[in-house]
Amino acid sequence: MNKQTFFKKKKSCPFSGEDSIKIDYKDVKLLSRYISEKGKIIPSRITSVSSKKQRELARAIKRARQIALLPFVAN
Repeated sequence: MNKQTFFKKKKSCPFSGEDSIKIDYKDVKLLSRYISEKGKIIPSRITSVSSKKQRELARAIKRARQIALLPFVAN
C-alpha cells in the first residue's frame, strides 16, 4: 500500500511583510472581519494573525468601539 502524507501549509499573517494591509481603527470594514457575530475578537490561532499584529488589531478594535464605529455587543 502506498502511504500518502499530507502537509498543511503554514498560514501567514495578512498584516506582516511588504505590501501588507495596515491596521487602522477607522477602517471598520477590515476590523469587522476579525470580530465574531457576538462581537468578540476572534483569536489569532483561527485568523492566523501574528501575536504582535493581534495586539495592534485588538487595540484598534477597542478604539473603534470607544468612538462608536463598532458595537461592543451584537443585537
